[in-house]
Amino acid sequence: MRAISHHVRWGIVQLQQLAYFVAVAETRHFTQAAERVRVAQPSLSKQIKALETELGAPLFSRARGNVTLTPEGEALLPLARRMLTDAETARREIAELAGLRRGRVRLGATPSLCAGLLADALARFHLDYPGVELEVEEGGSRDLVRALARGQLDLALIILPLQGDDPALVTEEILRESLVVAAPAHLAGPVRRPYLRMAELRRRPLVMFRRGYDLREATLNACRVAGFEPRFAVEGGEMDAVLRFVEAGLGVAVVPSMVLDGRPGLIGTPLLPGLQRTVALAHRKDVRPTRAAEAFRATLLAFLAEATQEGTLPDGVEALPQV
Repeated sequence: MRAISHHVRWGIVQLQQLAYFVAVAETRHFTQAAERVRVAQPSLSKQIKALETELGAPLFSRARGNVTLTPEGEALLPLARRMLTDAETARREIAELAGLRRGRVRLGATPSLCAGLLADALARFHLDYPGVELEVEEGGSRDLVRALARGQLDLALIILPLQGDDPALVTEEILRESLVVAAPAHLAGPVRRPYLRMAELRRRPLVMFRRGYDLREATLNACRVAGFEPRFAVEGGEMDAVLRFVEAGLGVAVVPSMVLDGRPGLIGTPLLPGLQRTVALAHRKDVRPTRAAEAFRATLLAFLAEATQEGTLPDGVEALPQV
């Protein structure tokens, strides 16, 4: 058996990989371990494989579907647990010095982000800073900008461009997302269209968001550029209501592709020409973000960077590089 502690280049081995290894070692099950650490099972398996490659030894035996530790895995387990414990102790001590044992983040976000990847980023932040309270306000970009201006929010995830840029805000572009036409899956037929032209929506009744909603304005503008006024089957809903109305067959809707994750009853067809929008993290220019808000920003950007590297961002979503 190889002496793990003498042959590992620990600077290359990531703490995240060790956390995944310990989760599999304790559950003896890759899917259950992935659920415990809140990561997709293929991503966890990929990181375990990378760890084994770096160490130059298999850590698990997977014979006949049973997951057991190899001798090298048995040797690594207590070392990995100690390193993770030391890292957690250091993190807590640093967080306490930075004032993050307690605190609050008041975050605004659009409904598409609340229904999409934001929940995973919030879970990551809560795991890292369990003593910090999280308050989330869901709303359209214009409503969120007003809440920022009133001091009711620390940060907001909004859609750019704003109608009439607000010079009192600092905005940081973090995501680009594609808009697709959502339709009931059972009406798609055996052969799905690779794309729809915007003009084809002239003949399709639309499920439309309420007035003041970012997606309402984006859809109306795109229809008018294509030379027509859309016909509404029903209007006035928020995101969950609109998606449910589409599932029920009332009409189609133009939505961000990310909100269709986990909705097998709906399919999304890209538009030609493509419609995209940019998501930015915003805060007031005249108020320095709190330490807790800065920590959330760092967690969110790290989460997006990791998801990009692992290829786990929803379809149609692209994280933008940060300067």
